[in-house]
Amino acid sequence: MEFGEFKKKVLATFRLDLNSYKEKQLKRRLDSYLGRLKLTNYGALYNQLAADSRSYEKFLDYLTINVSEFFRDPQRFADLQNNYLPRLAASRNRLKIWSAACSNGSEPYSIAIILEESGFSGRSKIIATDIDKRILHKAETGQYSRECLKNVSPERMKRYFSQVGKLYAVMENIKHNVTFRHHDLLSGDCEQGFDLIVCRNVTIYFTKEAQDGMYKMFNRSLSPGGILFIGGSEMIFNYRELGFEKLSTCFYQKDD
Repeated sequence: MEFGEFKKKVLATFRLDLNSYKEKQLKRRLDSYLGRLKLTNYGALYNQLAADSRSYEKFLDYLTINVSEFFRDPQRFADLQNNYLPRLAASRNRLKIWSAACSNGSEPYSIAIILEESGFSGRSKIIATDIDKRILHKAETGQYSRECLKNVSPERMKRYFSQVGKLYAVMENIKHNVTFRHHDLLSGDCEQGFDLIVCRNVTIYFTKEAQDGMYKMFNRSLSPGGILFIGGSEMIFNYRELGFEKLSTCFYQKDD
């Protein structure tokens, strides 16, 4: 089975659009995955995925590169806490927040900590989504290695985490503020009325067309004046035609 045929069959069977991924990066990762599984071709891989749901879940986990940590890029999270969340809270009774492609949950929990420290947790709601159901289950447990917490200050460690063996568990009052859901960013389906959308270091793996589609979806999902927070490795060059104004590095605001 050729690479193109593999992508067509995956789309038809699993509704996973691999055409939206950058082709060279995707093919390199899939070839590495074939070697890991000791499979000789894409047809053998497809047959394995179609025959066993656990194989598909493992494939999805590998494909989506679930790497995340608390307060990744601390200066940008400081900007969120000191500048943009207070600005949003000043003009809204409640804050509705979407952490898109949330991976292991460290990002939405970081936001929940900031909301707690800023006094906004009582009037905020965080929805965290990912395409990978396995990583969502891990996120819901809220337990992390010390490496994931390298940007967490000693004060925050003491206040928001408890040690469980070699892992560190997020306190229940923080976990309580995050709701996890399954969602595919490439589907185009989206909930509306968000005041803040956080989607960081995700779109870099997709084609320009897929990126624009996601940013248009985020724009539809945001309330007027809502803010999009992206990763430091990403930049939206055509933000005006997508309905945004640039506030600062990593932060874009939906036009009113």
